[in-house]
Amino acid sequence: MEIRELDLSGVFEIIPRIFYDERGHFFESYNKDTFDKIGIKTQFVQDNQSFSKRGVVRGLHLQKPPFSQIKLVRVFSGTVLDVIVDCRKESKTFGKHLSIEVSAKKNNMIYIPEGFAHGFSAIDDAVFQYKCSKIYNKAAEAGIHPLDGELNIDWIVKERIFSNKDLLLPSFNEFISEF
Repeated sequence: MEIRELDLSGVFEIIPRIFYDERGHFFESYNKDTFDKIGIKTQFVQDNQSFSKRGVVRGLHLQKPPFSQIKLVRVFSGTVLDVIVDCRKESKTFGKHLSIEVSAKKNNMIYIPEGFAHGFSAIDDAVFQYKCSKIYNKAAEAGIHPLDGELNIDWIVKERIFSNKDLLLPSFNEFISEF
């Protein structure tokens, strides 16, 4: 397993070692000991999965403390552009975002600590799965408008499909971070 820290502190891309043969392939998608060795000692308690048609944009979402979640995201089929926004007020990268392609072909995963808003756009039809460190709490829902002009995120997909709920979220400047 290759694990590399990305440009936002604490965010990692995990790329498994894949073993191919005439039958197909095999890889280890999660190994607690491997994560523990690099200092990621997260205990995951909930798995979520969604299917998104090509062009769907989901996010930018997060849970407010004390229900904030660490996430480990991956794609079972298709490809997404995963987007992460740093909402940690004391961070050197507060208000910055990064985008990274996550695909079933590459089988890469992204580890997202607490204090980050998260979303993705479906580059093609995609099944998206993520592990969470805390159980979802509806009252702790928060988010940032996916078309925020300050963040200026390029979602890559041209014909985008948003939920009405996401389009009602505040801009990054209106968002009050509790991190």
